[in-house]
Amino acid sequence: MKLSIATTLLATAVHAFSDSSPFVLFSTSKLNTPEKYDQLQTSNQVIASAKDILSSCPTRDYVIVSQPNVHAADIRDGSHCKMRSLCDTIASKDIKGRFSVAEVVGDLSTHSLEDYVKEACAAKGKVAGIVKVDLTHLPSLEHKDKREQTLASNDDQLGLTLDTLEGDYTLVMVSDPNEFKAYQPDFMEPVHMDLKRGDFSSQEGKGNGNTTYDNRPLFVKYQFFTPGIFVAIIALIVILSILGVGLRALGSLEVSYGAFDKEMGPAAQKKQQ
Repeated sequence: MKLSIATTLLATAVHAFSDSSPFVLFSTSKLNTPEKYDQLQTSNQVIASAKDILSSCPTRDYVIVSQPNVHAADIRDGSHCKMRSLCDTIASKDIKGRFSVAEVVGDLSTHSLEDYVKEACAAKGKVAGIVKVDLTHLPSLEHKDKREQTLASNDDQLGLTLDTLEGDYTLVMVSDPNEFKAYQPDFMEPVHMDLKRGDFSSQEGKGNGNTTYDNRPLFVKYQFFTPGIFVAIIALIVILSILGVGLRALGSLEVSYGAFDKEMGPAAQKKQQ
């Protein structure tokens, strides 16, 4: 089953990591590529997969391209592709095998792949033709126009290199981790204010660049009891004193047990008459 171009050209809608880069491998020969693989892998995982694919020495020539600071969106399929010749080549019918990873975390070394291809082809009794292409470093996103011009120039250079081959080749394009930096907000430093009650003499001397400290005793530096507090305390003492005298007077009342009993004798009858 032929892989879709959108998948092979890193069309996954993921945002780039600040320390990642794309990896692209395609060939005019059929490749033994894995059916399913993640679009976010480490460099060791990608190198291991690439070596498994290249272990059979599928073609005669091998183009190893280094494009520093490239991003997956630069080579995405469709109208957004910034390297049109490369995208058209991958989409052509001459390409039989494709393998690409959108986000590779870590450094990818072209030397390890070059040495491995030579060894793998030598084990098959073949001589691998290695063509190394070092493209110009891409400017950052802040220089959009210059970046697009450099991408177009590098694309033309890569297209001329592919035209010199006889149709039996495998291309591997790697990049160093891109230089896109994640957003880092800048916050203002907090303003420190010394709030004190009463005397502000501790701030004296700061205008001249000399810091002086108030070493007076605590009860001299601050006023803990105001006249209002003193008046409230005195009034509370007087009220509590009155309340205590009243309670004590109520508690001192004595009433005999028979004071409220009804008299039933002759004296009581005479009083009623």
